[in-house]
Amino acid sequence: MPRAEDLLRTKADRSVVWIAPDASALEASKRMSDRRVGSLAVLGPGGELIGIVTERDILNRVVAEGRSPDQTRVSDIMTRDVICCDRETRCCEIKALMRDQRVRHIPVVESKRVVGMISIGDLNAAESEQMVQTIQYLEQYIAPG
Repeated sequence: MPRAEDLLRTKADRSVVWIAPDASALEASKRMSDRRVGSLAVLGPGGELIGIVTERDILNRVVAEGRSPDQTRVSDIMTRDVICCDRETRCCEIKALMRDQRVRHIPVVESKRVVGMISIGDLNAAESEQMVQTIQYLEQYIAPG
């Protein structure tokens, strides 16, 4: 059964994209756009995870409320009680967490430090690849070439 660590190893860019809590929502949205990600880890002064801010947070808590993106701080719109996993968490557990908690991004944390971020897209890509391999194996078994 694949684990978070296995999934992180397959990602082309393993760097954690983060932002400080005093940054603006505008800065957060630009960073997400530049890095082509849907969420940012919010890190405190010691590098510890203190929150997560997502595209949905910016849409719902800034745009929909008519707030100024350059005047709204990340700390005002971020989710503080972050659902996390560790390197050993099985991918099926991560998928269940995402489904049950209705989130699309889960940080992988080790000793209060974010070591990676797993998105629903990462899980879907891994599951798709696993299905392709299974189908190929079954085709070879049924009709050896």
